[in-house]
Amino acid sequence: MATSSRQAKFLKTLYQVMVNNFLAVVVVAFAAARLRSAWPGFSLLEELMVRAHALRPVHILAAVILTATVSRLRRVLRQRDVYLVEYGCYKPSPYFRAPFATCQEHLHLQPFLLDEESRRFGLRLLERSGLGDETCVPDAYHYMPPYRSLHAAREEAELVIFSAIDDVLGKCSVKPQDIDAVVVNCSIFAPTPAFVDMIVNRYKLRPDVRNANLSGMGCSAGLVSVGVAKNILQVAPPGTHVLIVSTEILSSQNYIGKEREMLLPNCIFRMGAGAMILSNSPDHARFKLGRVVRTTTAARDSSYRCVFQEEDKEGHLGVRLSKDLLVTAGQALKSNIAAFATHVLPASEKLLVAVSLLKRALARGKVRVRLYRPDFRTAFEHFCIHAGGRAVIDDVQRGLGLSDEDVEASRMTLHRFGNTSSSSMLYELAYIEAKGRMNKGDRVWMIAFGSGFKCNSVAWECIKPATGAGPWADCIHRYPVRLPEVAKDV
Repeated sequence: MATSSRQAKFLKTLYQVMVNNFLAVVVVAFAAARLRSAWPGFSLLEELMVRAHALRPVHILAAVILTATVSRLRRVLRQRDVYLVEYGCYKPSPYFRAPFATCQEHLHLQPFLLDEESRRFGLRLLERSGLGDETCVPDAYHYMPPYRSLHAAREEAELVIFSAIDDVLGKCSVKPQDIDAVVVNCSIFAPTPAFVDMIVNRYKLRPDVRNANLSGMGCSAGLVSVGVAKNILQVAPPGTHVLIVSTEILSSQNYIGKEREMLLPNCIFRMGAGAMILSNSPDHARFKLGRVVRTTTAARDSSYRCVFQEEDKEGHLGVRLSKDLLVTAGQALKSNIAAFATHVLPASEKLLVAVSLLKRALARGKVRVRLYRPDFRTAFEHFCIHAGGRAVIDDVQRGLGLSDEDVEASRMTLHRFGNTSSSSMLYELAYIEAKGRMNKGDRVWMIAFGSGFKCNSVAWECIKPATGAGPWADCIHRYPVRLPEVAKDV
């Protein structure tokens, strides 16, 4: 059994090498055959030398000028590469911890959860959430009832956003005066002045700094911001820097009603923020940006209302998560993969997909032909799936055929930091690097879901791995942890 498995693995590797490098194999084989036939008399080499000597100097000069001009035009017309210079994450103080026992006690102390059935429902949500005892919530959540106010939300925003920016600026040589554009995303809380103005004021950025403030885009807004920054950098002068900040502010958004579909955000969302500095210069860069593919399914009413902020029957404001959330996410993921895969998969996987499609077309429905599921591990070494919840990670893992190790960063991020919304993938990337698993040349696939409903994918290639452990510095030695099993009927 072991021998046959090794043989199958060898044949698969040989197939991938041959197909992915088909053109190079053909060219090398043809050149080798031609040289072998011409080598005894050196006729081919002599012919090349004779023709080279026959060229007039003016022809050689014209060829050089033409080649240089074409090369210059290609560089000018080609879109500039975009790089991730550095990233940082907010690491909450233990003061903000919300262990399971505290959450359980708060469920019984909440004045709006008066019936035992609602309390049991909230408790089941916590038990199956995949969150550990070190996740953190803002100071406002530690009051009974929660202290919902604009003042508390501003304090939380300043704490998490400034901490994340300080972290990323402390890791690189980029100074606040070097920042040419700022992109901030926060889905629910949108104060006036905007977050970008708050950052410009705090760090005294230049008066000509460009800025964008994204709201209402859910947990996928972090990757949407990467797409916005990419568009800016590809038309900006070389050496331009864009600061991206991703967060979700909880203090003013705690739902105080009883409807179950609106209680889930209270249970899984936690404090967090991430900051990134992107540039169109490779100097000091740590990652190179690959493909950015954004998919929205908002044209379908069911998708549009899947994650919906509204008031319940009693007038309490909250975010309603539809029961069809996982189904909607699966449909959005399939559409996103269909567009993303054509750009990132190697030729060997594309060929297998094409063959399975051809088989299904020839069968004409007489025989059910199962389509080949491409192996994305041939295109990526690491996966950062948005830590939106245990069920979300499970479904993506099954859909992509990933191993437990492939989704370890997502599960452990959910356990340690909870669902930090749009910043979760930076915590996951930090986990992979803290474990020492990131190597030069490794490729990373980030997948995020958000309201609308959206599914976004971003590919990165590592240029220089990190030397520190980031937000995982004091706990990475304890991970991965074994997560308790959850009954399917819970």
